[in-house]
Amino acid sequence: MSQETPPVNDKPRPSLLGAPLRFARRIEGALRNIAPRGLLGRSILIIVLPVLFVQAVMTWYFFDRHWDFISRRLASVTAGEIAMVLRTYEAFPETANMEELIALANQNMRLDITVLPGAQLPDRQPSSAYVALDDTLRRELGNRISRPFWFDLTSHSDHVEIRIQMEEGVMRVLARRDRVFVTNGHIFLLNMMAAGALLLIVAFLFLRNQVRPIQRLAIAAESFGKGIDVPEFKPAGASEVRSAAQAFIDMRDRIYRHIHQRTEMLAGVSHDLRTPLTRMRLELAMMEEDPSVEAIKADVEEMGHMLEEYLEFARGQRMETAEPTDVSALLHHIVADMARQNLNVELDTDENISATVRTQAIRRALNNLLDNAATYGKTVRMTARNLGSQIEINIDDDGPGIPAHQREEVFLPFKRLDESRNKDGGGGSVGLGLSIARDIARAHGGDITLSESPLGGLRARFVLPL
Repeated sequence: MSQETPPVNDKPRPSLLGAPLRFARRIEGALRNIAPRGLLGRSILIIVLPVLFVQAVMTWYFFDRHWDFISRRLASVTAGEIAMVLRTYEAFPETANMEELIALANQNMRLDITVLPGAQLPDRQPSSAYVALDDTLRRELGNRISRPFWFDLTSHSDHVEIRIQMEEGVMRVLARRDRVFVTNGHIFLLNMMAAGALLLIVAFLFLRNQVRPIQRLAIAAESFGKGIDVPEFKPAGASEVRSAAQAFIDMRDRIYRHIHQRTEMLAGVSHDLRTPLTRMRLELAMMEEDPSVEAIKADVEEMGHMLEEYLEFARGQRMETAEPTDVSALLHHIVADMARQNLNVELDTDENISATVRTQAIRRALNNLLDNAATYGKTVRMTARNLGSQIEINIDDDGPGIPAHQREEVFLPFKRLDESRNKDGGGGSVGLGLSIARDIARAHGGDITLSESPLGGLRARFVLPL
């Protein structure tokens, strides 16, 4: 007889660690939101928080164990002394004995005792901020004194007042506060706070010196991205930071060598081609007029335009020194130069726009954008705005524009579109103008993007960081 196989439960059993892990993740997410963003602040937290936690635990242990224990002992001793005085007075109630007893208590126990004949205990117990002390003294007095009592911890700065109801009146006892409770607990707290503050200051001063090389490396990398050289930058700090800084310097040098070699090669080839091209122009000028000769002349002129664009592209790659520049004044000069070439450009710019740029490179980039706009549009407008963290220069035209899916293609070197936007107005273009402009913008840490213009044509948005 075969046995039936019990059904298998495929449901995964809930993990015992699921809830704690979810709670830990929530705590981690909350800490991530409130934690400092900078490396200095986070490093200080990593060092200081564990020490503060240990100090908090030590403080709790001190007050919960040592301070409470000593306070109970002191209160117990004071209550015992008062009970002894009370019992002695009850056993020998004569006035002379009471005066001698009060003198002995004041001399040996430092208790200021007064008998108030016919008095009664106050109706209300004064409130105190020291709830734990109230409970401790009340418990110790109740254990040793069988009569009704009342005490006040707040009315006197240096004493604790205790009153005990008797048949003929009230016995009033003033005991020094340091004989009833531990009064130097604040000194311990001040020492702990001073130690924490000292630790925070030392950690801040030490970690700030460790973080500074990282900040300098970040500034150098950002400056290099904007095309600003930082020749005084040197590796410093911890060995890991020095390694990263040295790797950055090696990378910068390799990029500079690559740009220099490519630029020199392109400039050399273009310059060498000028010599045979010039000879061809001279030979064509000496030939008789003929339709075939005119066609060859047109080809030679187109080749000349190509070589000029090659040389302009090569000049754009050379590393010009970046300098503080009044960009708004530069824009006015560019518009004035365009006007001398019979190209009317409307300018709307904020005044006093300044940035550290390579002036000739920016001029070349804007000239290329304006030439492109003027070639395909009748109206050209340039606006410049200071947005706080960056400069935005928009160049608009009312030409045919470029389809959205082809706006990135026009930035590729030697890329020529077949649409009407890229048809030559004067011939000879090899498609390097926009590529040069974007290359200059990105070398400054900015960019150039194309979009539809409010004038109906194309908008070139040139952004430069401040």
